[in-house]
Amino acid sequence: MNVIEIGRLLRSGTAGFVVGCRVNQLDTPRFGDLVRVPLADDYQVFGLIYDIHIDDDGLVRQLITAEDVPDEVLRDNRENRNVPVEIAVLALGYEKSDRIYHLLPPQPPLSLDVIYLCSPSEVRKFTGAGQFGYFRHILRDRDKPVEELLAAHLKAARTVYETEGDENWFRQAVQELITLMRDDYGQLVNVLSAIGDI
Repeated sequence: MNVIEIGRLLRSGTAGFVVGCRVNQLDTPRFGDLVRVPLADDYQVFGLIYDIHIDDDGLVRQLITAEDVPDEVLRDNRENRNVPVEIAVLALGYEKSDRIYHLLPPQPPLSLDVIYLCSPSEVRKFTGAGQFGYFRHILRDRDKPVEELLAAHLKAARTVYETEGDENWFRQAVQELITLMRDDYGQLVNVLSAIGDI
C-alpha cells in the first residue's frame, strides 16, 4: 500500500484542523479528500479537506507587479516558498482499537503531527462503518461549502466503491442525505443539484 503524506499539522481543535504543506506536495490533496492523522495508542482521527488556502508573501506581491517575470523565478518561488500552503480539514470521526466512530474525536491532533491521504481501503473502512453518521458533521457547518464538499466526497468515495464492484453505497448515501435534509428543502435541492453534476 502506498502511503501518501500530505503535510504536518499547524493548529487543531475538536471540530477540525489545519495542515501545512509545501507547494510541491500540493498535487496530492484535493478538495473533498478523506485524510487521517495517526496518533498514539492505536488511535487516529479522520477528516475531510474543505479548503486549500495559499497566502501571499512580500516576494509574491513584488512579482505580481513586475513585467516579464522569468519562468525560473516563478518556479523557484513555487518550489522554495517559505509560506506553507494551508489545508483546512473538517473532523468527521476517529478510529480506536480498530473500531470506527463517527463522533468528534476525544482529543485533537497535536502540532506537527503528520497527515496522510486515506487509501481506498481506508476510505471504505471509514465510510462503510455505521449508517453515514459522519454526514451530520458536514451538514452542521453552514460556513463551509457544504453542497460542493458533499459532492466532491461522494464522487471520490463512489469511485472507490465502484472499482470494487459495489454500486449500492452511493445510492444509500444519497438516500441518507435526503432523509437527513427532508426538513430543509432549500439545502436539499442545492445538495442534490451539486451531486447531480458528478
